[in-house]
Order: sequence, then structure tokens, then C-alpha cells
Amino acid sequence: MALKSMTGFGADSATADGIQVSVELSSVNRKQLDVSVRLPSSLSGQEAGVQKIVKETVSRGRLTGAVQVESSAANGSIQLDFQNAQAAVTQLRSAAKQLKLEGDLRTGDLLRIPNLFQSAEAGSDSADLFQTLEKALRAALKKLDAMRLREGKALESDFRARLKTLEAILAEIRKFAPQVVSRYRKKLVQGLEKCGIENLEKDERVLREIALFGEKADISEEITRLKSHIQQFRKIMRSPEPAGRPLDFLSQELFREINTIGSKANDLEITEQVVAFKTELERIREQIQNVE
Repeated sequence: MALKSMTGFGADSATADGIQVSVELSSVNRKQLDVSVRLPSSLSGQEAGVQKIVKETVSRGRLTGAVQVESSAANGSIQLDFQNAQAAVTQLRSAAKQLKLEGDLRTGDLLRIPNLFQSAEAGSDSADLFQTLEKALRAALKKLDAMRLREGKALESDFRARLKTLEAILAEIRKFAPQVVSRYRKKLVQGLEKCGIENLEKDERVLREIALFGEKADISEEITRLKSHIQQFRKIMRSPEPAGRPLDFLSQELFREINTIGSKANDLEITEQVVAFKTELERIREQIQNVE
């Protein structure tokens, strides 16, 4: 299974009983999952249901969206609550009479009274309306997911190329590693010879110092772990599970191992390769922030 990017967009709609529900979704990078979908009043209280559906597809990133509900019928999209309107007019006329106010109510005055008019979808069955929303939401999520997969495929291709670069650098480090001790021995002997000390090649103190340095400078374990981490990186990219967090952790382990090599080897040629490795690894770590 390919990687998924955290960036995407999806939109779709569904219609039932003359009511159309439209959904638009977009997602961007974020370490945790953050879902914010604006719902109309006719779907108020359905936030938990929306979040549950979203979490089936999205596990990481900031997802925002908007839901619109409209009547697809040519007329009848706005309805008057006649019973409440009649009661309101009766109360207003009674109040006007008691307060000795002149004039009477006009039709336009009804528009100023809240909650007398409602859209057709507001009066529809909430369960049926949510089913229509769910259909539109799942369709929009499918399109969002398809876009995230396309972006993830490009990221995976980039990762694979950069991992090959890391392996090439690691091969250079492995080639230079055996030379570290011999260079140290040569440098140590030359320095002591300048001080007039002879028979250094057989001096136990010199041999002990060289052996001790060899142990401290041994980077074979770090090289082995780096090779293993790179293989694990490829394995995680093939996993069906979200890969962002595991890859982020693995990149930190790669960074730690290459840092250890740089500090242990104490060799100019290896240090140059370590810098190149860390530069490429930093590019990988930046791209991992885009992976779900």
C-alpha cells in the first residue's frame, strides 16, 4: 500500500426526497488529527457522527469542511409556520390594544418575527437527512483520499531515491572505516618520533593506545544499524498502516546513529560523508511532515 499525503481536497453531493446535501473537504499538514466541519442548523448536533465517519479515512492532519443543505424542488423550499404566525399576530394585536397603539400589522411584519419561516430541509426527518449527509460525506472523503494517495505516491518515489543516496553515502563511510585506525597509528608514531622516541612499533604503550583507539573508533555496529533502519523505512512505506509517525521516529534513529559515527570516527573523510548523509536525511525528515 502506498503512502498518503496529509494534503488533499474532495467534494461531492447527494440528493434524497428533494433535498440536496453538498460536502466540501480539504486537509493540510498537522501532527495530530483535527477535524472542523461547518454544519447547517438543520444538521446541528451531528458533529459526533461526522467526526466518526471522517476518522474512518483520515488519521492525521487538519481537515476542514463545509456542508450545505438545499431543496432541489422548484418551489416550497420556504415554509411558513402558520399556527405560530397566527398566535404571534393575536398576541401582538392584543398588546397593541392594551398599549393603545395605532395601526395594524402588515404581511411584511411577519418577516421580523423569528422562527416563523423555515426551509423545507429543516422540516425533513433528521435521520433521513443525516443518511443523505453520510452518503455525500463518504463520497467526498473518497475523492479526498484518492488525492492524498496520489500525493503520497510522489512522496514515496522521492523517499526511495533519497534512501538510495543514503546507502551510497553509507558505502563510502564503510570503505573509509578501516583506514581510520591505520591513519591514527601513523599520526601517533610520527608525533612520538619527533620527540626522539624509538622502537615505537613494538612499544606496548603505543600498541595499547592504538588498540584502545580502534575500539572507540569502531563504527561497524552503527553502520549495521543504519542499514537495518533504511530497510525498515522501506518496509514501513509498504505497510497498510499510517506511516507518518513511524517514519518520523525512524528518521530520528537514523540521525542519532550517523551522529555517533561522526563523533567516533574522528576522521576528515568520514566527517565529510556524515555531513552529506545528514543533509540528505534532513530533506527526508522535512518530507515526512507531509505523510499521514
